[in-house]
Amino acid sequence: MNPMEKSTQLTYDRYIKALMDIGQAITSDLFLEDLFKLIVMVTARVTGVEICSLWLIDENENPPVIRLKATQAIDREYVKDRVLRMHEGVVGYVASTQRPLVIDNVLDNERFKEKEMAAKLGLVSMVGVPLTGREGKVMGVLNCFTAKPHVFSETDVNLLAAVASQAAVAIHNTELIVRTRVIEQELKSRKVIERAKEILMHRRQMSGEDAYRWIQKRSMDTRKSMQDVAEAIVLSDEL
Repeated sequence: MNPMEKSTQLTYDRYIKALMDIGQAITSDLFLEDLFKLIVMVTARVTGVEICSLWLIDENENPPVIRLKATQAIDREYVKDRVLRMHEGVVGYVASTQRPLVIDNVLDNERFKEKEMAAKLGLVSMVGVPLTGREGKVMGVLNCFTAKPHVFSETDVNLLAAVASQAAVAIHNTELIVRTRVIEQELKSRKVIERAKEILMHRRQMSGEDAYRWIQKRSMDTRKSMQDVAEAIVLSDEL
């Protein structure tokens, strides 16, 4: 194997390792914030870039915006809370067109708006790829910046797109797990509150509405959740 082939194989090996690392997170018990950090750290490691950042579309806003969720950068100028409108800057372009974007020098590119920050941090070349989820829906954007001029090849972009795709799957699955846990917790809370209401209705001859209000007021007075108050009522009845 000649030097060029060895270099190519090492590149593939690093990306495959990155896919495996992110893939393991799909079945792990990571919180979303930890998963976001894992994605940018793994991507930065395999690409050797200066900064890797993860942006996700927030559809809870009207109209939707794109928020910076994670980066392995430590400079306060970059890690501050940042929000972009759809179609704004390079992140908005990648998200709205659903296509990768390569820029040889961000300081010379009209689409890149944060030139002052880039000059301060010494950022030069960049590549952005969309995080495409199920049914081809774009969830966000993965950006990589270098501190020296760099030509991102088609292979680089394709491999980075594969990492982004795996990241999208991991984020989607983790969000489902979180949503399921929230629903389970809500059902558990409702069940114990209903049980506590029944106890109060029987013990204090209250109506269902009055019993609920009693639990609610007790919750506010003690600064505890209604579930905690309800569980105490159920426990006292069992004792």
